Amino acid sequence: MTREKKTVAVSWSGGKDCCLALYRSMKQGREIKCLFNLVSEDGGRCCFHGIESGLLKLQAELMGIPLVQKRARDHMNEYEKDFKDGIGMLGDIQGVVFGDIYLDEHRDWVERVCRDMNIEAIEPLWNEDASHVAEEFVDAGFEAIVVSCHAEKLGSDFVGRRIDRNMIRELKELGICPCGENGEFHTLVIDGPVFRRKINIIESEKILRDGFWKHWSLDIRKYE
Repeated sequence: MTREKKTVAVSWSGGKDCCLALYRSMKQGREIKCLFNLVSEDGGRCCFHGIESGLLKLQAELMGIPLVQKRARDHMNEYEKDFKDGIGMLGDIQGVVFGDIYLDEHRDWVERVCRDMNIEAIEPLWNEDASHVAEEFVDAGFEAIVVSCHAEKLGSDFVGRRIDRNMIRELKELGICPCGENGEFHTLVIDGPVFRRKINIIESEKILRDGFWKHWSLDIRKYE
């Protein structure tokens, strides 16, 4: 007897870890029904990563995978409700794929939330060496750029740089997680084996946004 293919959604931020988790899930035979993303209340940017909603939509289009977005409120209790409501909109899925690597607090949260909804929290990257995860992403042919970094830990010159083995080595020398698992930096995937073509960034600007002085952002104004 053949095992029934599991239909899942992918919790999507636009960054490298969730993208590698998606890629592994595809290779493991899961059917990706959609990408799921929570955006700020004004609908303009991805929660936490701050990537523009339009860029996330372009990623989904270039991968040929539907993107479901839901607006989320800032307060944690409201955020959890919005997350559950959004997952409930997805219809018949057996699980949600996440890109967590070693943060127990977040893994505990997603497992509890998914358990409440009688679906599986799938963590393809969990408990793996972060250096190996970053290297696998690069070696698989994906390309990602840094779209934000913590100003106290990384200089503004890191913003806009491409993730490659040289950067991975440099981050390790600085004592920074090569995957930015602790929020040291965030990325945007612009190309790879699941993309029909590369996303081209035409115009961008480094800014200190919304008074959050610890965080430099790459404000991408034009892309195709």
